[in-house]
Amino acid sequence: MIRAATELDAQSIADIYNHYIEHTVITFEEQAVARHEIISRIEKVTGASLPWFVAEDDGAVIGYAYATRWNTRSAYRHTVETSVYLSHTSVSKGWGTRLYETLFDTLRHKSIHVVIGGITLPNPASIALHEKFGMKKVAHFKEVGYKFGQWLDVGYWQTELRA
Repeated sequence: MIRAATELDAQSIADIYNHYIEHTVITFEEQAVARHEIISRIEKVTGASLPWFVAEDDGAVIGYAYATRWNTRSAYRHTVETSVYLSHTSVSKGWGTRLYETLFDTLRHKSIHVVIGGITLPNPASIALHEKFGMKKVAHFKEVGYKFGQWLDVGYWQTELRA
């Protein structure tokens, strides 16, 4: 089941995200986030009238996806950046696709024109998911992040939504 996130999901979301913070270079955050920080992030997203969804399987939150403003200047108001994270035990089961389908459908109804996704490279699974939704690579920044003793590249993918 895919549904809107609430503050009751914050600890589950933090647990999912903290795995990636602590064990991967997928996110450039380096310190684990607490439940209250996730609540604040959900409130910021939903306060901007943007969606944050969770995926539930057998009553447990196993993933989430959301959209944030690309930039705070008003001319960028029709552009968002999306993120999707799955529990490391729930990858490759179609949940990322289901979350993004729900997210993109919602964004279309909110007059969002462009969706952008940033991906730490290499990450073939994330690239495949973004390209499944019509996103094309538009930028490649070399060695812009440093985590776990290595310099990391970031690529950006984008698509224009059609209503």
